[in-house]
Amino acid sequence: MSGGAVGLVFVSHSALIAEGLIALARQMAPDAALAAAGGTDEGGIGTSFELVSAGIAAVDSGAGVVVLCDLGSAILTAETALDFLDDDVRGRVRVVDAPLVEGGVAAAVAAQTGASLDEVVAAARSAAGGDPAQHGADEATRAGGSDDPTASHAAASVTLRNKDGLHARPAAEFVKLASAFAAKVVVNGKDAKSLLGIMSLGLVRGAVVELQADGPDAEDAVGALASLIESGFGEV
Repeated sequence: MSGGAVGLVFVSHSALIAEGLIALARQMAPDAALAAAGGTDEGGIGTSFELVSAGIAAVDSGAGVVVLCDLGSAILTAETALDFLDDDVRGRVRVVDAPLVEGGVAAAVAAQTGASLDEVVAAARSAAGGDPAQHGADEATRAGGSDDPTASHAAASVTLRNKDGLHARPAAEFVKLASAFAAKVVVNGKDAKSLLGIMSLGLVRGAVVELQADGPDAEDAVGALASLIESGFGEV
């Protein structure tokens, strides 16, 4: 099996939590392949080897599957399910140690953009946090600037028009558009391709959004992102 997009399985001790997370993620990644593996086979609190296995099978298109869990014993259940997979399937399934909600949403948005298995895993792990100030500095270092002196640079300042600011849905739309370009894009010091990074800015209506990009399509990236912000993301 090959092709398709990376799928995600959310493993929780509660079916309501797993299903609720899918509902949340669908607001930002409506086309991502998502499966809930919450609760026991009888509908109680706990985890189920069978539900995890079924979830993996349901979202496996051949591009890989990322499994996120809520508590330690859920990880054990997921890892047990992996042990029973065929070797070729097991090789493209990753159980990722990351916060279930934040990591799940970030990974779903990455999967929606067509990101690779490694990229979706990295998106999930970006929710692990650490020192927020250092994390922001690291993002800016990765996303901003270029060692290639011939690489093009573009910048723009745009005022955010949305009544509710850059909340989850427009932030996801912004990240998906930024991810379509090869250029490294920075938004107010944050990596434009990181959903959690963008949302951490807490941009409200009237905030000035500073866009900077470096790369072969830097001007196109800044132009498209500036236009999206100016459009109000369809909310104005």
